[in-house]
This record gives sequence, C-alpha cells and structure tokens, in this order.
Amino acid sequence: MARWIALDYGKARTGIAVTDDAAIIASPLETVATAELLDRLNALIAERPCAGIVVGDPGQITDSTEGIAALLSDLRRSHPALPVHRVDESFTSREARNALVQGGMRKSKREQKGSMDRVAAALILQRFLDGTGSPDLPPLPDFSSLRRPKR
Repeated sequence: MARWIALDYGKARTGIAVTDDAAIIASPLETVATAELLDRLNALIAERPCAGIVVGDPGQITDSTEGIAALLSDLRRSHPALPVHRVDESFTSREARNALVQGGMRKSKREQKGSMDRVAAALILQRFLDGTGSPDLPPLPDFSSLRRPKR
C-alpha cells in the first residue's frame, strides 16, 4: 500500500503529516515554509509511494482561502494521478494545542513555530482516515483571475 500526505496550510508555514504504509495511523512529520511546500511535497512523493494528498480547509473564507485554492490547483496540475481531498480543519489548531499540553510539552516548546502545525496536519489526516472530515465541502471560490503570474 501507499501512504497519504496531509497539509495544514498557512500563509507562512505549512504542517505536514503522513500515514503509515497501511494508511491506518496519521503521524506529524514536519513543518515547512509555505514558499518551499511544493518542492518538499514533490520530494516526499518521489521518495515513497503516495496514495493521495489531504488538504485542511477552514470551510469558510479566511486569509488562507486563496492560497489553499492555488495549492489545490497546483497539486492537481503537477500530480494529476493522485487524488487530492479537502477536509474540514475546524478546531484542529485548538485540538493540537490541547494534545501538546496533555502530552506534557512545555509551553516554550509549544510556542515554537510549527509544533502545532504538524500536529494539526495529523489531526486533519486522521479525520480523513476516519471518514469524519466533511468530504462534501462546497467548492472554493475561483481566484485564478486574481493570481499574480509566477516568477
């Protein structure tokens, strides 16, 4: 089998989580600068078989909505054979913070940029695996006319 990759997209940084090869357990992997996200995803997809990609979606218009729409478009264009799913990410940041507290992580460690992002990505991925991630999310607005040309 192949693993799934999940993303908790943010304008500055994005949390990444992966499943085991049997696609049963979601685990936090890392946090990367969003500007480097596509390169890192390409490397992850190249290093091991990938069943598909799951992207957290806030379910409402936020400051990340346009970036998520662009990411989905880029993923579907660069990896047309991979399924790409959107999963409701409501409250995952709060759940991630609670999980880190309950796990005994000190406040100074929790406040390091990225700790919560990769845990939130794992929560998004686990929702997808459990089938509780609202698979019928409405389509995102079309931001293509607003996008700046790539450099």
